[in-house]
Amino acid sequence: MELMIVVAIIFVLLAVALPKIGGAKMQANELAALRMIGTIHTAQTQYQSQFGKYAVTMQELGPPASGAAGAAAADLIPGDLAKGKKSGYLFQMQGTPGGYTLTIVPETHGGTGRRSFFSDQSMVVRENWGPEPATVSSKEVGN
Repeated sequence: MELMIVVAIIFVLLAVALPKIGGAKMQANELAALRMIGTIHTAQTQYQSQFGKYAVTMQELGPPASGAAGAAAADLIPGDLAKGKKSGYLFQMQGTPGGYTLTIVPETHGGTGRRSFFSDQSMVVRENWGPEPATVSSKEVGN
């Protein structure tokens, strides 16, 4: 009987703790995504300084498959980020006439993250708390 009470208490504690752990993990993923956006902006500044233009793909900022770094693979961001996936988020970059755009979405909305992010060469980061990707008209992070 005492063992059944202990098991029941453990199940109650798990039922209370697991949602909080999931929320903390999503928050950690979101913070990591924000740090990676800063890393990409820094890499784009370096890339623009070296090559006179912004990179239009994540691969251009990443490490070369072999040989020395150059415009096709400048070795400015980690390889996993250059592949477009890190810390539960998917990163997509597109070139624009005046620079670039970044769209960052959770791999699973509500599972790996609750927010999506958008940024561009202005370095203003925008967020959306819903399942739709953030856009240039979404509210700024922190506002």
